[in-house]
Amino acid sequence: MSAKGIVLYIEDNVDNRMLIRRVLEADGFTVIECANPNQAMALAQQVQPNIILMDINMPEVDGYTLTARMKSTPGFENVPIIALTANVMRGDRERSLEAGCDGYIQKPIDIDTITSQIDRYLRRR
Repeated sequence: MSAKGIVLYIEDNVDNRMLIRRVLEADGFTVIECANPNQAMALAQQVQPNIILMDINMPEVDGYTLTARMKSTPGFENVPIIALTANVMRGDRERSLEAGCDGYIQKPIDIDTITSQIDRYLRRR
């Protein structure tokens, strides 16, 4: 395990995954990427992440649905799930929280603050 913990990043966009990996690994996190939301649950059970970053707009299964599934799965009730999304219209944050997300970070991310934001969510746990 890494010094700071394991981050599971569920995101279908390769550029977004590469950016998050680069920034978080430089700060001491281990980043596990999942491009396919249909494989996310099995991967999460396999790697047992300390925190999950969840894209909301994905094909086949959206982040709201996947978050609700994960939060209802034994062993994942207390794993923080943070919506990492370009959905920034009025009500989007609230919808993410209602689906079970523990937090909300909007894209484009601020590479200078993303690690401290994740640290804060991990400390709340």
